[in-house]
Amino acid sequence: MIEVYPGLFVGCQQDFEDGSFASREWAVVHACKEPHHRKALGYTGRAVDKSHPEYLIARRGNRLILNLVDVADPRWIDDSIMNAAIQFIQENLQNVRSVLVHCNQGCSRAPSIAMLYLGTYTDQLPRDSFERALAVFKEKYPLFAPAGGVYGFLKNQWAGWKSNPSNGNDL
Repeated sequence: MIEVYPGLFVGCQQDFEDGSFASREWAVVHACKEPHHRKALGYTGRAVDKSHPEYLIARRGNRLILNLVDVADPRWIDDSIMNAAIQFIQENLQNVRSVLVHCNQGCSRAPSIAMLYLGTYTDQLPRDSFERALAVFKEKYPLFAPAGGVYGFLKNQWAGWKSNPSNGNDL
């Protein structure tokens, strides 16, 4: 687990399981379908029905649970998932609550969300160049090795993310 910004930590499933993240001082973004989204919604098949109101995003107290998988195609990464995650981080950091964003291995989905948060709500990353932002973020989180889908999502969205009114942020 690495702190990439004051109060914002990125890690893996093991970091979550080893930590004490049930307290009020912590909020957690589970950036992985398995096992958290499946457990939260209680489905046993391949996926929950797409008509389910929490198909993509479930919130349980100080936990945000995402139906997010590491895929090769960025078209399978839904804007609303990433948007909900960065807004959840912002809300909790503003309320002086530390946030752990984790995925299974801590290499792709969780750090991608943290990078998007830093580029949206802070001045920690260059906003004019995805490649420069990626290089700066890798200095903060050397384990970052995004899979094709989240890498493509970040690259495709980086320049227009903050100016896109549908993403809901105010920068």
